Amino acid sequence: MLQHTLEMRHVTKRFPGVLALDDVSLELKSGEILAICGENGAGKSTLMKVLSGSYTSHEYEGEIWFDGQKVEHMNVAKAREIGIEMVYQETNVFLDGSVMENLFVGNLPGKGSLVDFKELKERTKAILEEIGLGDISPTSVCRPLSSGQLQLLSIARSRVKEPNVMVFDEPTTALTDTEVSHLFALIRKLQEEGVAIIYISHKLEEIFELADRVMVIRDGKKISEYKVSETNRNTLIEDMIGRSMTDMYPHDPSPMTDEVVLSVKHLTVPNPTATDMNIVEDIEFELHKGEILGLGGLIGAGRSESLGAIYGQYTKGVTKEVYIDGEKVEINSPDDAIKAGIGFVTEERKRNGFVWLLPIYQNISLISLRTMLPHKYMIDFDAEKKQAKTMFDRLKIKAPTMNTLAGTLSGGNQQKVVLGKWLVNNPKILFVDEPTKGIDVGTKAEFYKILRELTQQGISIIMVSSDMPELVNMSDRILVLSSGKIQGELTGEHRTQKEVMELAIR
Repeated sequence: MLQHTLEMRHVTKRFPGVLALDDVSLELKSGEILAICGENGAGKSTLMKVLSGSYTSHEYEGEIWFDGQKVEHMNVAKAREIGIEMVYQETNVFLDGSVMENLFVGNLPGKGSLVDFKELKERTKAILEEIGLGDISPTSVCRPLSSGQLQLLSIARSRVKEPNVMVFDEPTTALTDTEVSHLFALIRKLQEEGVAIIYISHKLEEIFELADRVMVIRDGKKISEYKVSETNRNTLIEDMIGRSMTDMYPHDPSPMTDEVVLSVKHLTVPNPTATDMNIVEDIEFELHKGEILGLGGLIGAGRSESLGAIYGQYTKGVTKEVYIDGEKVEINSPDDAIKAGIGFVTEERKRNGFVWLLPIYQNISLISLRTMLPHKYMIDFDAEKKQAKTMFDRLKIKAPTMNTLAGTLSGGNQQKVVLGKWLVNNPKILFVDEPTKGIDVGTKAEFYKILRELTQQGISIIMVSSDMPELVNMSDRILVLSSGKIQGELTGEHRTQKEVMELAIR
């Protein structure tokens, strides 16, 4: 087995007005797993774009060395020649291509322009078995696959190229627990084969399970580096955020009252993937003023689908009765929900939370734009920017200016933009679906504080979360969905991970 050593020496990367990387160095050997962690915007992705050649050697200061040789004229082609493969958080798959075509794109077996489809199919079957997708046909079209399955395919495609160095950037964000176990098994196999691995994740439990060493980046600088066996969670968190993290969750007393602001009755939602079946069957619940009502359950239990059906995102086959402040309201579209005073921070912010190519201030004003029309069809741009600036400052969005494109922000700051979009509309009720998905621990703590402040102001929140500590620590009450029904309500000392899981697996 060849032993390779990768080095990044004194890498500095500047953008106009921003020092994104400041003299960062790292070393990685074959068969080693180096974890990199830090808050959103710390510089992790920028460092990996340097390593992958996305930023050429003319666009940064510093050097990259491989096997004792300095890499000259670094670019994407040179990175691939070295054997560096990237697995990004966002899946990159040809949705209307077959599974086997996606796995071997640019690397199809055969001679010349002739593809050996028999070999292609056989090799694809073997790889699908390896990543836990053996029930999928190699000839299947990718579009119907889940986001988790598509992510595993992206990972397998990089593995097919037999890399020397493999970089995983938040690879488990879209994966189920079963898919995560298959991914970890694959990573350990790659490690045994001598592949050097860089693993970027906000999930510290994954780092402690997989990595040999961990490096912390903050504000573009390398802050610390440890053997995983010689550090702990609190030390890493304090290094990431630059302060002691004694209280992750706010301990302000709940302002929850007996006043019912939202009542949902006879909610039935069709299963989106199985015809003639309902994912939620005739459930009902109430939301009180100033509370955070948590919806728990396993993936596929119907939590997100329930919020979407109430909000008017889904209407076909949906039955429901919705009452706000005791008055029945008809919600047949998101616009109806907005007019009724409901906001919705959706799970997939990059798909339906904001507009990538609009600046921050225009994203923040999207929902409230109709209030910026003193004259028909004419937007009051001064009022729009003033309103957005208030929210920009309140949520402490990290960006050079409000004119920065939302698509260029870190995940945590994108989520702040999405939240700000709803808050300027002064909602009475707020739905939040996986509100801290893909967000670092420091920004998570900020979000928790903001959500509790909103309840102090009288806003009522329904929160879907697969993050168990988040669910039990932030919710005043928890309803657990399973088998299409609400299996129980947990309050007080009964809001524990154990009791949530006992109800979730019924």
